[in-house]
Amino acid sequence: MTLAEDISLLIKVPLFSDLSSDHLRLLAFSSIRLDLPAGRVLFRKDAPAASGFVVMSGEIVLGDNVDAEAPLGRFGPGALLGETALFIANRRPATATAAVDSEVVEIDRTLMRRMLDEYPEVAARLHARLVDKLASTVSEVSRVKTRLDAISYPLRAD
Repeated sequence: MTLAEDISLLIKVPLFSDLSSDHLRLLAFSSIRLDLPAGRVLFRKDAPAASGFVVMSGEIVLGDNVDAEAPLGRFGPGALLGETALFIANRRPATATAAVDSEVVEIDRTLMRRMLDEYPEVAARLHARLVDKLASTVSEVSRVKTRLDAISYPLRAD
């Protein structure tokens, strides 16, 4: 992929969609490109996480292990895996494996911190984006709780 193609894909990632083309160029230029043949593990569950990955081509499957029969999700071009690791140290919640020949770019926390330090406008945009995402998640959890509360379970008599 060319730098222009990388930028056009990075702008489709919701977290990065408000960034300028110059900031996206810096991300694309400074990230590490990884080619993954089908079956290659990108990262393993519980491993320390210090970076996020944007799927550029192919498909990455998340599961409890490499041979997960019931995957937690399948992610194609434009998906950001490990978003939290861009900002804080944590552990991988699942194993990520290339389902087909795939290409990802790795964006490490050091690069993200440098961008936040050097470009306050980027920090403000990302902060707003993350606040919106958190508010949406809280709202969804509230809707699920309401549904669960509405279910009447038969009481067991012992």
